[in-house]
Amino acid sequence: WSEGRGRAYVAVAVLCYINLLNYAERYTIAVFISSFLLLAPLFGYLGDRYNRKHIMIGGLSVWLVTAAGSSFVTESYFWLLMLLRAMVGIGEASYSTIAPTIIGDLFVGTQRSTMILVFYLFIPVGSGLGYITGAGVAAITGDWHWALRITPILGVVGLVLLVFLCPNPPRGAAETHGEGVKVESSYQEDVKYLLKNKSYVWSSLGVTATAFVTGALGFWTPAFLSRARVNLGLQTPCVVEPCDSTDSYIFGAVTVVTGILGACLGSGLSRWFGEKVPNVDPLICAVGLLGAAPCLFIAIFVASASIPTTYVFIFIGELLISLNWAVMADILLYVIVPTRRSTAEALQISVCHLLGDAGSPYLVGVISDAVRNSKPENQGWSFHSLKYSLLVCPFVGILGGLFFLLTSVYITEDRKEAALLVEGTVN
Repeated sequence: WSEGRGRAYVAVAVLCYINLLNYAERYTIAVFISSFLLLAPLFGYLGDRYNRKHIMIGGLSVWLVTAAGSSFVTESYFWLLMLLRAMVGIGEASYSTIAPTIIGDLFVGTQRSTMILVFYLFIPVGSGLGYITGAGVAAITGDWHWALRITPILGVVGLVLLVFLCPNPPRGAAETHGEGVKVESSYQEDVKYLLKNKSYVWSSLGVTATAFVTGALGFWTPAFLSRARVNLGLQTPCVVEPCDSTDSYIFGAVTVVTGILGACLGSGLSRWFGEKVPNVDPLICAVGLLGAAPCLFIAIFVASASIPTTYVFIFIGELLISLNWAVMADILLYVIVPTRRSTAEALQISVCHLLGDAGSPYLVGVISDAVRNSKPENQGWSFHSLKYSLLVCPFVGILGGLFFLLTSVYITEDRKEAALLVEGTVN
């Protein structure tokens, strides 16, 4: 791209910083999912047709205003808090659908894979910080409102950096040596193209399964471990807030460490075997989910006997799941033509949230309540009911692994087809 590598690297750094805040904010409170699901397809459409930098600036501005505003709402106006938190989804919808496509247009090949790795490393880091800051700031200040103010304050810096340092490269600039791909199509044609792309469809289902597992674990693991401690007689039940946040801190740290190690390992395996095994990326994702399933299964049941052992298997399971983060994103970028990547990102993320991390915590909770109500007189049944409901996670993980195995069947051909389409539009 004509403006040089230096600015491209600076742009990735800015996008990574905002991604960190994006995921830290997400795990503080997750009501915004409703607006996100409605707006992500819209931003996907706009991102394939208009100035992506301007779209992100507008979305992030709304995010900062609504996120900061929600922190000043009192308990008596709970409906207003929910409304403002829902509007936070505007920022994520604009950013999540567009930022990866900009990186895809700045780099190609192994450089793109490396930059995508760096970008997605901030998912576990942001998620872990969300757990830690959400619990820590509220405990230190004695006011939960302050937990909602940290990311907007830091977000102002990200917005300024985005305005002055992030470019808006031509779509397909990296693949076409700066020329870009200029192909006009309707939204209906874009969706039809995506649904015919088998690698995209199957990998999107695999991504959804991954989100289902991580969403349920992220929401319920601290509570599960706290109940396990009570069941083992290591602590008394918490009946008055604030409760002990030890497991939130530990799980947050585990999420950060395994996320970084897993993403680096997954990306490294992709580069190492990439030339020898053309379909290695979906195979890595499949191994990650299929390997994590038995680890999670063991962790769920061993919690009845040993908390440290439970953390060991949670660590291994999260590490294996984290192999997928950067690799999954790279798959989308090279099997989809540049002019349809924002739409592809939007639809994948919408399905991922709707059927994945938005619904899985609720489903696990419903199953847990149903099991617990079968023996309401049993005091220890609160722990065991959650234990049995969490078993849905390893089973969905196995299903996700199968989706990625199916992706591996089609990915080589779909990747070649996308490259030929880009080459044809330029020539």
